[in-house]
Amino acid sequence: MNSHELYQKLEVAPVIAALKNQTELNVALNSESEVIFVLQSHLMELAELSAKIKARGKIAILHADLVKGLSSDETAIDYIKQATAFDGIISTKPAIIRQAKKHQLLAIQRFFLLDSSALANIDRQLNITKADLVEVLPNVSPKIIKELATHAKKPLIVGGLIRDKEDIMGALGAGSLAVSTTESSIWSI
Repeated sequence: MNSHELYQKLEVAPVIAALKNQTELNVALNSESEVIFVLQSHLMELAELSAKIKARGKIAILHADLVKGLSSDETAIDYIKQATAFDGIISTKPAIIRQAKKHQLLAIQRFFLLDSSALANIDRQLNITKADLVEVLPNVSPKIIKELATHAKKPLIVGGLIRDKEDIMGALGAGSLAVSTTESSIWSI
């Protein structure tokens, strides 16, 4: 999996299905979303989850920080690469992002934009990690999205509090490549 294939899929279907449990998996698999973020999971279900997503021709991305039973150090990425079919990971941790890059997994660095210092920290972190994409939460104003899309020099995904078509269009119109949402009713918009 390379970032070019991910960008192509997101251009066609810019809404990423973000799921928190097995029940939501079937909805996500049957949605128009071409990319699925597995936000919460358990170590024992990773191989099966990733295989189901890949069998449907979708891109599978795992939030590596939120896997129950898996350590939060670099060896977790070694395991994900060897034992699952995930195409990439999401993490807030620079060491995890760097390890994913070493294994040629797509690396999405997640940032929580709580204030202006968090916003200023993004460039510094990206220079260290070399993440493929940036995900910011929660959904922020179009003005901030435009600034981030220009300043980060990385494709931007906006997530958190994406609830309807208006939120999707606002984020995409401001320069976001895609949006991620747990709101299953809009996965096929």
